[in-house]
Amino acid sequence: MSIWWSLHLRREAASVPLARRLLMGTMETAGVDPDVSYELSVALTEACANAVEHGGAGAVPGPGAAAGAYRVTAYLDGETCRIEVADSGPGFPCAETRAETWAEAGADTGAATGVESGARGGGRPGAARPVAPADAEHGRGLRLIEELADHVQFGNRSARGGAVVSFDKILKWKDTPSLLMA
Repeated sequence: MSIWWSLHLRREAASVPLARRLLMGTMETAGVDPDVSYELSVALTEACANAVEHGGAGAVPGPGAAAGAYRVTAYLDGETCRIEVADSGPGFPCAETRAETWAEAGADTGAATGVESGARGGGRPGAARPVAPADAEHGRGLRLIEELADHVQFGNRSARGGAVVSFDKILKWKDTPSLLMA
C-alpha cells in the first residue's frame, strides 16, 4: 500500500495541528501502530513548529514559493513513512556559524555531528550540528525529531532558499486489520 499527500500551509500556528491531524488520520486508516503514529506526529509537530517560527524571516521566496508558507509532504510506502517539511526561510546556518553560535551559548556541539543522522542520534562525521542543553527554552525540537525517527536529514534548498527537514520511520502495524484491508 502506498499513500502520498502534500500540503502547502501558511506560517501560522493553527497550521501545525492541521498537518498533525491529517498524518494521524492517514496512519489510523492505514493500520499503523498507534505508538509509531504518535512518535511520527510529535516529530512532525516539531518540524512544522520550526517552519512556522523560522521559515520566513528575511527570506526572499524563490519561484513557486509563497512568502509566509511552508510545505509538508508525507509518503507511506510499504514498511516506511517519510515526512518532509520545507520552508522558504533563510535555511540552516552554515556549519561554522552554527558551531560558533552554539558554543557561545554554552551548548555541547560535539554530541551530534553532520547534517544527516541515523537512529537515536548516530551521525555522519562532518559539520557540527548543535545540541541544545536540556534546560534550554529553544532548540530542542531538532534533537527530538532525531530521537523519534529512524533516519533524519537537515538541509537547505539551494535554488529556492529555505530549510528542509526530512525523516523516515519504519512502520509497525496494528494487530487488527486496517480499514483499507477490511
